[in-house]
Amino acid sequence: MVYGEKPQTHRIDMNTPSVARMYDALLGGTTNYAVDRDACNQLLQIAPSTQLLARNNRAFLGRVVRYLVEEEGIRQFLDHGSGLPSLENVHEIAQDLNRDCRVAYVDNDPMVHAFGRTTLDENDNTMVIDADMRKSDDIFRATDTFFDWKKPIAALFVSVLHCLADTDDDRDPGAMIKRVAAKLPAGSFLVICQLVSDKATVRTEVTQLMEEATGGHWGRVREPDEVRAYFEGMRIIAPPGLVDVVDWKPDTPPPPPELRATDWVEWGGVAQV
Repeated sequence: MVYGEKPQTHRIDMNTPSVARMYDALLGGTTNYAVDRDACNQLLQIAPSTQLLARNNRAFLGRVVRYLVEEEGIRQFLDHGSGLPSLENVHEIAQDLNRDCRVAYVDNDPMVHAFGRTTLDENDNTMVIDADMRKSDDIFRATDTFFDWKKPIAALFVSVLHCLADTDDDRDPGAMIKRVAAKLPAGSFLVICQLVSDKATVRTEVTQLMEEATGGHWGRVREPDEVRAYFEGMRIIAPPGLVDVVDWKPDTPPPPPELRATDWVEWGGVAQV
């Protein structure tokens, strides 16, 4: 099912880069425009490892979902900022392991919904929610009968928090995480990773580029300690703890230091609330 559609707002802007379409371009997808690819090229000039990071992040998502289904018995997934459909979407991975897994995708990008209606919303155990990921109450209402809120749920925030700006109200990423964690049933999990850099120049230049390119639909490249703060009060799954995502329970040997990104990385992990 597709929840919360607002046809008057579903206008695809082909003249302004979209974070979802840029991510698709970096993964080698075709659901993007020249303006998105141009923005990616500018981004690659600042941070040459960006395309590699996008692919590492997608692989991390697959490993996390498999771990949660196989090792933790999770059967319900709430994917915030799900982005455009790609290879091995969350419901495909989870339902391949257990057909009873239920997955709700949340995104407010019009192109995500155009494709999500046909690709992501393909059986009774999947749904697509048209909502800003910060609108937690709307998301909870949309999934009230879809999920069993007495059983554990995995809330995914995979490579999306850098799209959200810091604020002094409940739209702040940290406030949103606390709100979701408080709502989740006992035994639930949070998966969080975002782009971080130890280099101030990279953080500043990427943030400025993306802020201008997307017309303000961007947040901030952060530092690892800032992401660590999102996990306060939770039991972090360790090993491996909070790490570069290529080091999170890898199924192949992770790259040696000389082959790793030096500009920025996807950083985070998994925690039980």
